[in-house]
Amino acid sequence: MSNISDLIEQYLKKLLEESLEDYIEIQRSKVASYFNCVPSQINYVLTTRFSTGHGYIVESRRGGGGFIRIVKLPLDHRVNLVLGICNMIGESISRADAIGLINRLQEEELITQREKRLMCSVIESKLQYLEIPVHNQLRALLLKAMVTAVLKE
Repeated sequence: MSNISDLIEQYLKKLLEESLEDYIEIQRSKVASYFNCVPSQINYVLTTRFSTGHGYIVESRRGGGGFIRIVKLPLDHRVNLVLGICNMIGESISRADAIGLINRLQEEELITQREKRLMCSVIESKLQYLEIPVHNQLRALLLKAMVTAVLKE
């Protein structure tokens, strides 16, 4: 059985799929009410499952008519695709964001399930002798190298 975070993520991704645009606008309180959870649970899902590293931009506008806009970054255009993904990765990337990006690449059918497993294996490897900032920098370098190798035309 899925946990509430998984259900919220699936729901938001389904809304994005059904949207005619590459974005959706939601109200945190309405989604929380729909799932009978606290609004901070929606925040948790947005920050852990819809970050830039996962291929999304989350914008919010506060106030009476406030909303949260989730923008799905396009990954299906091969023109400058590798450069765009490498820019998205940046100089440092967390394990969670790296795994999220790899999952997104596979969801968009830019990489195969086998390539996903190989990339995740590299990203999840424990380099315990390195401190975390160095870990994240090395992870970014490795991920950029893998993305470049796999997505080259």
